[in-house]
Amino acid sequence: MRARPVPIPPAGLERHDRLDALRGLAMVWMTVFHASFDLNNFRLIAPQDFYRDPFWTGQRLVIVSIFLACAGASQAVAHRQGVSWPRFWRRWAQIAGGALAVSLGSWWMFPNSWISFGVLHAMAVMALLVRLLAPLGTPALVALAGLALVAPQVLSDPFFDSRWTNWVGLVTHKPRTEDYVPLLPWLGMVLAGFVACRGLLSRQPGLLTGPLPRALVPLARLGRWSLGYYLVHQPVLIGLCMAWRALH
Repeated sequence: MRARPVPIPPAGLERHDRLDALRGLAMVWMTVFHASFDLNNFRLIAPQDFYRDPFWTGQRLVIVSIFLACAGASQAVAHRQGVSWPRFWRRWAQIAGGALAVSLGSWWMFPNSWISFGVLHAMAVMALLVRLLAPLGTPALVALAGLALVAPQVLSDPFFDSRWTNWVGLVTHKPRTEDYVPLLPWLGMVLAGFVACRGLLSRQPGLLTGPLPRALVPLARLGRWSLGYYLVHQPVLIGLCMAWRALH
């Protein structure tokens, strides 16, 4: 049976339900990952190594990759729909404000490993860069994406190991922080998402604009509220863990 379109009300501009559903899937996966991290942090499960065990580090890699690819794709949609600079800045301010909240909250929870440049910080910087680079042709963007992906492997230097410079990504060792999504190599993933989405919108728009199976509509709805959800889900999970500890 073919999937029937289930409309989701637009929020100012046309939404692409399939892109929202992919983002929503990443959000569900992220929630499970963070719930496991919090349970481990409160010693409510068998000890896990979230910093070195490939089972956990691999999941984080995939989750962040999906989020940033979707961020790049969203910029391609915005560019195609002619989103103005004032509208861009309003959304950018929300992301930057969220990044600041994450830094302050993590400083309170983890003063020795607080988040100075995590996924929201990266999205704020990369969204601006991608918008400025959007007029470039596909070959140039693909080349920049490739350079971004390989740069940390060939250009690392101790100068970038401080908290004030490690956001660039050319570090010689990973900093001690609860979340680290530096400009390099992750700008490459955002550019890849931008290029892929722009190509699909030009050549096969149906792959993005087609209908969703009804069962996936909740994921699309969740994907539309990614920033707010990202900001509240960890406090809720941590609160639940604290309540469980207090009651038991």
